[in-house]
Amino acid sequence: MTKIKLCGLSRPRDILAANQLRPEYIGFVFAPESKRYIAPKGAAELKELLDPNIQAVGVFVNETAETVARLLNRGVIDLAQLHGSEGGDYVDRLRMLTPKPIIQAFRIATVQDVLRAEASAADHILLDAGAGTGTVFDWSLLHQIRRPYFLAGGLGPENVEGAVERLHPYAVDVSSGIETDGGKDPEKNGGLCGRSQKGSESMTNPKGRFGVHGGQYIPETLMNAVIELEAAYDHYKNDEAFNRELTELFE
Repeated sequence: MTKIKLCGLSRPRDILAANQLRPEYIGFVFAPESKRYIAPKGAAELKELLDPNIQAVGVFVNETAETVARLLNRGVIDLAQLHGSEGGDYVDRLRMLTPKPIIQAFRIATVQDVLRAEASAADHILLDAGAGTGTVFDWSLLHQIRRPYFLAGGLGPENVEGAVERLHPYAVDVSSGIETDGGKDPEKNGGLCGRSQKGSESMTNPKGRFGVHGGQYIPETLMNAVIELEAAYDHYKNDEAFNRELTELFE
């Protein structure tokens, strides 16, 4: 089932609403230029209120790797989302400072952008129209993508079900689409979560689940376990200590 990330949470009532809706992820924006900015101290306080089954993602724009790693290692956030011009060297540097998962965001305007995203060394990729523009990019550019991805950009209760049915992303990432007058709207939050789940359910039948390109495969009851296994593989495949220990075991 497609996962959900509600991004740009900044108030205690936003967290309490998320605890009721139970998305897989929520996001704190640490970019000072964003209207959704929250200071690390405020994010730490909100994290204390967050259901421990929901993972907190920190969104950064060209922040120092040391600052990002410090928030990860202190448990203020569980994943880091890089939404600036950070490249492969930055990802490598961050991996040296923390074992926590990394999401790298890409602005999608051409097929070349999709190919660049697929080649990312980050644990996850996020595909967007731009940094918080709230607009939808051309989804037809994704018809040949093979890597799981977070889908962002202009998503809201009115179009998320269609996005899930058409694209089957690993997760949908929503921010402006669940706001009213600049604040998170609980009614829109609930509508989005319900429609996202409905779109995922349309991919199943009593005998199993259908893949993006057709063809029935493993039962739906096993999907969460498989997704968790995939995420663990993506995390550890580039972990030097893990690979060194694995090599020693096989020698």
